[in-house]
Amino acid sequence: MRFLEFDVLERAADAAHFTNPNCIRLLGRRNSVSRLLYWLAVLNSGTMTEPTPNYPPSNAPLPPYGYAPAEKRRRSAGFWVLVIGGSLCAAVLLLAVLTWAAVKSMRTDTEGGSITGSDNIGVIEVDGVLLTTDTLAQQLRKFGDDDDVKAIILHINSPGGGAAVSQELYHEVLRIRREKHKRIIASIESVGASGAYYIASACDKIYANDASVVGSIGVIMEWTQYGDLLRWAKLKPVVLHAGELKDAGDPPHDLTPKEAAYFQGLIDNMYGQFVHDVAAGRNLPDARIQPLATGQVWTGQQAKGLGLIDKEGGLRVALMDTAKDVGIKGEPTIKKPAKKRSGLLAALTSNDTDSLLPTPAKILNQSPGFYFLWK
Repeated sequence: MRFLEFDVLERAADAAHFTNPNCIRLLGRRNSVSRLLYWLAVLNSGTMTEPTPNYPPSNAPLPPYGYAPAEKRRRSAGFWVLVIGGSLCAAVLLLAVLTWAAVKSMRTDTEGGSITGSDNIGVIEVDGVLLTTDTLAQQLRKFGDDDDVKAIILHINSPGGGAAVSQELYHEVLRIRREKHKRIIASIESVGASGAYYIASACDKIYANDASVVGSIGVIMEWTQYGDLLRWAKLKPVVLHAGELKDAGDPPHDLTPKEAAYFQGLIDNMYGQFVHDVAAGRNLPDARIQPLATGQVWTGQQAKGLGLIDKEGGLRVALMDTAKDVGIKGEPTIKKPAKKRSGLLAALTSNDTDSLLPTPAKILNQSPGFYFLWK
């Protein structure tokens, strides 16, 4: 009987040109008597409306039979406790690490004991080519004003550097010795030549290893002359100046005899200052140093016989002798200046942008320079 009713219904729908997709789907569900009766009533009444609230849109797939949408799973209270607690722990840990890094960067590095005692010997590293006095002069002044530092040792491993830089540090050493009444000792590691030896000669005593390189008392001036390169590239520099020697030493043009004599006079004057200051620092007459001021170097063993150093030995020997001289009993405490921060973060946060990008002044600074430098 039911199959017969469906057959009649389908024929009636075709006769009425009924093509509603929902109707077709509902007709296919032959187990729904209620829907069958509904559509019979629709056909008999001639209306083609259907109750939209009870059925999904025509383009939406019908859910499978017996399907019920799953409820969203709510997070438990324990989950949120773990998330919030973990975040707080991470924040505290990060704060602790940043605090530790800040304290470490400000703390003075020490070796062999506490820096709060009075048995300290300051050790300053004089390393590499000397082109500025900023760092070394500041460290010297700091240790000179520190009452806990009984003496200062300059641990030298340098071939020298700028003439004026070496001379300024020389006079700073003399000033601290005179005003602060502190012993300043030079300990030459591998190289203590030219400007570095200039500084060492101002100290109370100079130590050097047997194979250390010592000396090189002299002045050098140099620059690169690239006039031929400019001419090859068909470039011609234009220079306007007042004063015959204003552009002396300008790299694009060849050095004239008058310019050479002019520069040689400057070099000779600086050379005389170098010889005199070394002789004064070593408590020797100028005539004693003059024959040694040929620009050559000697080993520490040779320098001892020439009077350029006081004792053969390394930093350890200088440290123990100095401790004894200033009345420190036993092992002295080494106090060093705080290390300068390095790396990308320090470069980005520093006020000195020269480490990242060269300044116009640095690019244009191609003028000749005078050096107390061993090469």
